[in-house]
Amino acid sequence: MIFNLDTTNSIANVFLAELRDENIQKDTMRFRKNMERIGEFFAYEISKTLEYDRKETQTPLGVAKTAHLKEQPVLATILRAGIPLHQGLLNIFDQAESAFITAYRKVHKNGNFVVQMENIYSPDLNDKIVIIADPMLATGLSMVLCCKELLNRYRIKELHIVCAIASTEGINHVKANLPKAKLWFGAIDEEMTSKSYIVPGLGDAGDLAYGVKQ
Repeated sequence: MIFNLDTTNSIANVFLAELRDENIQKDTMRFRKNMERIGEFFAYEISKTLEYDRKETQTPLGVAKTAHLKEQPVLATILRAGIPLHQGLLNIFDQAESAFITAYRKVHKNGNFVVQMENIYSPDLNDKIVIIADPMLATGLSMVLCCKELLNRYRIKELHIVCAIASTEGINHVKANLPKAKLWFGAIDEEMTSKSYIVPGLGDAGDLAYGVKQ
């Protein structure tokens, strides 16, 4: 299943446009806030696919039949770029536990790179719904590496992948390696540079949110 936010008109697309705008990007606080907002929209859309119980809730004037999540998802993110998107998801799923993964591109002198994962800090994910967020899905290598490691460690019941912008190549790589995952994207771009940056994309989400890394 692939959900593309960009295919329907909504205010979410305005915030996505601001994320891409090189002038608005100069305001790092607004960049983080817009990424957080996108996370909130994704949480709302994902919430429509989850299961609910009907329970009685006492009001000052009587008893109402209300909907309650049968279970809270666990929210995972790839550090550091994923933090604002993660916060948006957490704003909506505000009782969810969180998992954090450290992964990065190790670039060789010839310009080629490999993806390395260092640590996973996570609650028990056995029989849980897991939503993993990373702003950009370029090659898809780091997302697949992290998800496969989680799936090797835990019996995850349902896996959702959330990205603000994805490349077609990255989507194909994820679909080939994680066929049961549900994919949620803000927009899908066709091209990548020789250094595997999405075009037109938005640049380096981590640098735009927190400053250029050394």
